Amino acid sequence: MADRSDMGVDAAARLAWYQGVAPYQWWVFIVGAMAWLFDCMDQRLFTMVRTPALSQLLGLAKTTDKVDDYATYATAATMIGWAVGGLFFGIVGDRWGRVKTLSASILVYSLFTGLCGLATTGWDFCLYRFLMGGGIGGAFAASATLIAETMPDHSRSTCMGLFSALSVLGNMLGLAIGSRVFDPGKLYFAGLLGSSGIDGWRLAFFVGALPALLVVLVLQSLRESERWQQARRTASENLERQLGDMGSLFRDPRWRRNTIVAVCMATAGIVGVWGVGFWSPELIEYALTPPDFERLSVGQKDALSAYITQVKFRGNLLQDIGGFLGILSFAPIANRIGRRRTFAGAFVIAFALIAYVFLRLNSAFDAYILLPIMGYFNLCIMGGLVVYLPEIFPTRLRSTGTAFGYNVARLSSAVVMLMRNHIRDLLTALEFEHPFRVAAVMVSGLYFVGLLVLLWAPETKGQPLPEE
Repeated sequence: MADRSDMGVDAAARLAWYQGVAPYQWWVFIVGAMAWLFDCMDQRLFTMVRTPALSQLLGLAKTTDKVDDYATYATAATMIGWAVGGLFFGIVGDRWGRVKTLSASILVYSLFTGLCGLATTGWDFCLYRFLMGGGIGGAFAASATLIAETMPDHSRSTCMGLFSALSVLGNMLGLAIGSRVFDPGKLYFAGLLGSSGIDGWRLAFFVGALPALLVVLVLQSLRESERWQQARRTASENLERQLGDMGSLFRDPRWRRNTIVAVCMATAGIVGVWGVGFWSPELIEYALTPPDFERLSVGQKDALSAYITQVKFRGNLLQDIGGFLGILSFAPIANRIGRRRTFAGAFVIAFALIAYVFLRLNSAFDAYILLPIMGYFNLCIMGGLVVYLPEIFPTRLRSTGTAFGYNVARLSSAVVMLMRNHIRDLLTALEFEHPFRVAAVMVSGLYFVGLLVLLWAPETKGQPLPEE
């Protein structure tokens, strides 16, 4: 069965997004979305258990600076691996095909997530995170490109928005596994797996290896899109139009402009989201910890710590829910008013919200009200990138261009995270009253890079995927 609609343009325009979609096309969407959902589950597992894991591996208390430093190293290693793997698998996805690349990347992120549960030192933990990150980048680029090329034109933007939104469900699943199913600080199966049992954080990572089973579905039930097969035939006949040719992104003026647009927009979105994603739990800690914390009794400290942990869990869950709704919202809004206008509004509002939230949040009530609103606009941008980036590259460069844009941005995110403590120290030296809060607002200023580059971004509303 063909994976492209045979209907005329006028007939397709009259259909709702879910009409005229073949069963096989729905299956491609389901499998691709599952690959990304489980990928995001593994990412959230890491954020929930990294500090308890490193505390045990280093033999230090969770609040020590060295544990915090290693948590930063591990997170940055994940982002760098994500970038390197995303670039590699992006090119491979255009040359090998989307299906083989998706299978390989799922195996990589699942295998090395599981190996994190076998880590014995802080450095091998960071190494596994780097290698796991390589699989994350590949899975996203391959699955997003396969879905974009398989779904009919009238369904594509909405399906890409749903694809992105389902990633938030993966975040929620990882949040539950890493905090409710297995408490990272507890021991399980005592007597069955050693006399003392096995740490909850290790079991959480082992669960993260299970998505490897998804490879069976991918290899047995999916085939390459007609668009990719046609691009492959063209490449075999024309050496100037090779699949996955990185140089073509910069030789042709049109693709060079679109590559620069993709890099700048993705940098604004990813740095903003990762800055919020990794600093909002710390914002809650900062806001709810009283200045006289060290004067409290041990019992009072324990009670307060338990309360703050609970607020973090609830705040992150609400932020994920807001993000889910934000991602779902992008496609219908963009289909009505256009991609560029939707991005412009989201960039401005996201910056304003980060500034307000990080400068004003002072209570649990504030967290429960403000974080989901902030999450809505932050992740609305990420949902937009999933829809938009595949729409500005031709088939032979679609995976390569999408991956290049995202992964240069991820390298930028890694740099920002590694500089986090230096930014705070600088603001402290300059005698800012709340250096942590001001640093978050400074990072979110990168949204204006995305706003500026929209001047050169092509409008793709109602347009078919570009070809040469």
